[in-house]
Amino acid sequence: MAVYTDVSAEDMQAFLADYDIGRLISLKGIAEGVENSNYFVFTDKSPFVLTLYEKRVHEEDLPFFIGLMEHLAGRGVPCPTPIRDRQGQALKRLNGRPAALASFLKGVSPRRTTPDQCAAVGRAVAQLHLQGADFPIRRANALSLEGWQHLAQGCGARADEVEPGLAAEIADELAVFAACWPRDLPAGVIHADLFCDNVFFDGPRLSGLIDFYFACNDLFAYDVAICLNAWCFENHRELNATKARALLAAYNQVRRFEEAEIAALPLLARGASLRFLLTRLYDWLHPVEGALVTPKDPREYLAKLRFHRGVTSAAAYGIA
Repeated sequence: MAVYTDVSAEDMQAFLADYDIGRLISLKGIAEGVENSNYFVFTDKSPFVLTLYEKRVHEEDLPFFIGLMEHLAGRGVPCPTPIRDRQGQALKRLNGRPAALASFLKGVSPRRTTPDQCAAVGRAVAQLHLQGADFPIRRANALSLEGWQHLAQGCGARADEVEPGLAAEIADELAVFAACWPRDLPAGVIHADLFCDNVFFDGPRLSGLIDFYFACNDLFAYDVAICLNAWCFENHRELNATKARALLAAYNQVRRFEEAEIAALPLLARGASLRFLLTRLYDWLHPVEGALVTPKDPREYLAKLRFHRGVTSAAAYGIA
């Protein structure tokens, strides 16, 4: 989340006139994240979150994202519920941007993950995969192999500005995945971006999954691999096997892994590392003027990619 588009109190008051959710008390921008403009909206009835969609989010994808959150929330997955106006519309426009309100979830994101939190994430992701099975809208993953190629081309030789030889290393990785990426594993709706700042805990309880704006249809085990990278490393470089084991075991209790998924996990985790290396690298080399956030260092995911490249079996992650 971030703030790219300014919304004044007057703008917000006019926007809320279409809803039956109370009178505006205050409005506060949310600075975390990198994709959309987000605000806390406090009315005399309840708090909400306003999102204005921009940058990589395409307007034609918004019915998928908003519909998915409604679907999952209705199935008991802890996530925001989109708020509809008096005409039944959840997607509107504000200050030239597509915009939507959603329910406010209590809790905070962890600064340092624990094995218990990793287990809770594993269970929640498995629940999301199961409950999303009959969601009727499909969305291809725009940041899969073809998207990685486009990002790499957009960075080009400038990748070496971050680390010498990085452009060639990325090209070698892309060649490996083009030849070896699995395509016949169980698949369905995935979150695809479940970093620590996209999960809330209210005390020990996982209270919410947020930021579904990369959600898509792809391999379930790839979603798990993204979580391993986001939740189970110390100092961005060393895998914490206890956390990885907790996350994978908890997932497996809710949705049983197939043997082929376990066998593919090292390659999927390596690919997930490349995906976030490339998006961070692109943002690092092409910063957005006026954004209230600093691009994240891509070298964190370069280190993770190199770790996974040396993994020969999922036993390294605590599952066999």
